[in-house]
Amino acid sequence: MGLREQKKEQTRTRLIETAWRLASDRGFDQVTVAEIARAAEVSEATLFNYFRTKEDLFYAPLESFGDQLIEAVRERPAGTTPLAAARDFLLQSKGLLAQPEGNAAEARSQLETTLRVINESPTLLAREQRAFARYTEDLAGLLNEEDGGADPFTATVIAQAVVGVHRSLVGYVRQRVLGGASLRRVAGEVRDNGARSFDLLENGLGGYGVRDAADS
Repeated sequence: MGLREQKKEQTRTRLIETAWRLASDRGFDQVTVAEIARAAEVSEATLFNYFRTKEDLFYAPLESFGDQLIEAVRERPAGTTPLAAARDFLLQSKGLLAQPEGNAAEARSQLETTLRVINESPTLLAREQRAFARYTEDLAGLLNEEDGGADPFTATVIAQAVVGVHRSLVGYVRQRVLGGASLRRVAGEVRDNGARSFDLLENGLGGYGVRDAADS
């Protein structure tokens, strides 16, 4: 990476870190672009050279995770199903189970702050839903392309199922961490819940929720 690229990456990182620092104190919706730019010691024009909107500034680093999921499906080895590739990616140590850098207390504080800022902002929650919708559309397009366009409906169903697991696990992590659970415990629960969810998808849902005669 050349000097110019390094400086651009440093500026981008400084903008992101500044935005999250301000939002952690006051909330996303109470922080303006002008305040972020001023605190990061750049002009608003410079900020918008890096990010199209304030939502992009906050959510773009998180949104790349979904793109990595789709790329993992795209680059899966021969003989591997899309479900298996998604499962491996989401439940690996660098996937949803990845731990923030720093000691345990710092890691928890960092993650809790991120989740709290998102959870308290209707704007960021709406952006999150749009991101999941885009993941679904992009994954469905990939699966349909791989299938030669023969069955776009099934491709969409599979994409909805995969992203549904991802969305459910993200929501579960937010609920548990903000509820005070330890990161170690949450990681174990995510691993178990994720594995069980993909088992259901891989083996079929026909046997799920059969009502016993005593319940009738």
